Amino acid sequence: MPVRYPTPELKDLPEDIKAKVLEVQEKAGFVPNVFLALARRPLEWRAFFAYHDALMLKEEGSNPAGSLTKGEREMIVTTTSAANKCLYCVVAHGAILRIYEKKPLVADQVAVNYRKADITPRQRAMLDFAMKVCQHSDEIEDADFDALKLHGFDDEDAWDIAAITAFFGLSNRIASFSGMLPNPEFYLMGRVPKAPKPA
Repeated sequence: MPVRYPTPELKDLPEDIKAKVLEVQEKAGFVPNVFLALARRPLEWRAFFAYHDALMLKEEGSNPAGSLTKGEREMIVTTTSAANKCLYCVVAHGAILRIYEKKPLVADQVAVNYRKADITPRQRAMLDFAMKVCQHSDEIEDADFDALKLHGFDDEDAWDIAAITAFFGLSNRIASFSGMLPNPEFYLMGRVPKAPKPA
């Protein structure tokens, strides 16, 4: 599938965006395609990644921090992105999920059928809620919150689950309509051991 919009060159980006992209490249060893694909519209890039980071990079002590782990956040993204048929997000976030959870099979499992995946009952309840937000948000009711609370989730956790699902619904649709493809590097991440760094 062809990429439908030209990707800007790194050298042509505004300095703040270029700095962030270089930081990601340094950490990951490559530039995920989403960072350059969205940079064609710098104002939207900044808004997108500000909200992304607020949802996905929460640390202990943030307000509110919530109880979701980074792996669980990626599990929500991978599962709901599969429901939305977004190749980019399933592959990219599936790779991050495998790394955080240290389980090479989990991303494939939750993408295909999270109810049969090697995850905890708590995570299954979390994904039940996420999938209902993804596919039938108009039908969410008190009973759905009650089901989460049985597994130790509070109302702020429910907000996080729903907000991550909704935000990546936006991301899924942008990636899909624009023809954004996952970087080849994502496919093996978390599946095979990293090559040792030369001494």
